[in-house]
Amino acid sequence: MNETSFKLIKELTELQGISGNEGRVRAYLREHMTPLVDEIHQSPLGNIFGIKQSQTENAPRLMIAAHMDEVGFMVSRITENGLFAVIPIGGWNPYSISAQRFTLQTKKGDYVCISSSVAPHLLRGNNGESKTVKAEDILFDAGFTSREEALEYGVRPGDSIVPQVETVKTANGLGVIAKAWDNRYGCAVMLETLQAVKDQKLNSTLIAGASVQEEVGLRGIKGAVHQFKPDLFLAVDCSPAGDMEGKKDVDGRLGEGFLLRMQDPGHITHKGLRDYILDTAETHGIPYQYFFSKGGTDAGAAHVMNDGVPSGVIGVPGRYIHGHQTLFRISDYEAAKEMLHQIVTTFDSTTLNSIKEQA
Repeated sequence: MNETSFKLIKELTELQGISGNEGRVRAYLREHMTPLVDEIHQSPLGNIFGIKQSQTENAPRLMIAAHMDEVGFMVSRITENGLFAVIPIGGWNPYSISAQRFTLQTKKGDYVCISSSVAPHLLRGNNGESKTVKAEDILFDAGFTSREEALEYGVRPGDSIVPQVETVKTANGLGVIAKAWDNRYGCAVMLETLQAVKDQKLNSTLIAGASVQEEVGLRGIKGAVHQFKPDLFLAVDCSPAGDMEGKKDVDGRLGEGFLLRMQDPGHITHKGLRDYILDTAETHGIPYQYFFSKGGTDAGAAHVMNDGVPSGVIGVPGRYIHGHQTLFRISDYEAAKEMLHQIVTTFDSTTLNSIKEQA
C-alpha cells in the first residue's frame, strides 16, 4: 500500500461519526469527491453521492455505495454524580466495551471519556457464577463531579460517544489496526476508484458515495436508491473475519482476497451479477473468496427498491469489527480496489443485459 492510500485510510478511520451524527465524515467526503465528479448531491437525511456522467447514449446507471456511519453510543441519562448511561448505536459485544477511551461529542465541544470497568470479583453472583453484562449496564465517565457540572459543560441526552483510536500499521507491514473499518473501508475504496477514473470516459453513468444510518437498519440507502434509480447496485462494505484460530474452512480469511458475498439473511446476490464478478476476477487474476454472512449490507435494502435492482457486495474481511479495534490485511483492500476498478471501467449496456438475462 502506498503512503497516499494509507494516509486516506488513516484520516477516514480516525474521523468520528456514529449513525445519526455523521457530519464530520460527510464533510470529508464532500471535499474529496467534489473534484472527481460532475455533480454532488446531499440528501435531507445526510447521504452524499457524486455523479460522473457518461457520454454514451442511453448509458446504464451503476451505483457504488459505502456507508459513512460507525457503531458507538448515545447518552440516555446523566447520573447524579456526573456519569452517563447510554444506549448502543449499532451492534456491540458488551464484553468489549469496558475500560476503553471514547470521545463525548457535545454542542460545547468534545471531551475524553472512558467506559466503566467492574472488578471481576464484583461480577460474581451469589452462587459463584458470573453475571451477564449488558451494554446498558456500562456507564461512561468524563470526570465530571455531578449532573449539574456535566450540564454546564453542555452534555445532554442524545449526545454521541465514539471510540477514540489511532490508526497504525502492524509490525510486519501487512496489516492495519484501526477503528471503523466497517465501513470507512467502503469510503476509502470509493474515493480511490473515483480518483482512478477521473479522466476516463465511462460507458455507464457512475453514481458513487456513502449513505447514513446503515448500522441501525439500512436506513439511508433506501432514499438514495429511490432518488438515483440505478440499473446495478454494489455495496462496498466490511464483514467479520472468522479466521482467528487459523482454520481454512471458515468464511472471511485475511490475506485471501476480497469477499464475494453470496447470501445473507436479507439478500441473495443476483446470479447474473455474481457470475459477472467471478468472471471479471478470474480474468484479471484478482484474489477473491466466497462469503456467507449472518449480517446484512445496504445491498439488502437496495435490491428490493424500485422495480428490483440487481445488487451485490464487494467486501473485505476484518477481525474484531463492531468494537474499538479492527485488524485488516492490506492485500485484501488492494484486491477489492482492483475489482471495483475493473467493474467501473467495463460495465456497459451489453454487460447489464447479460446480467439481467441470468436472473
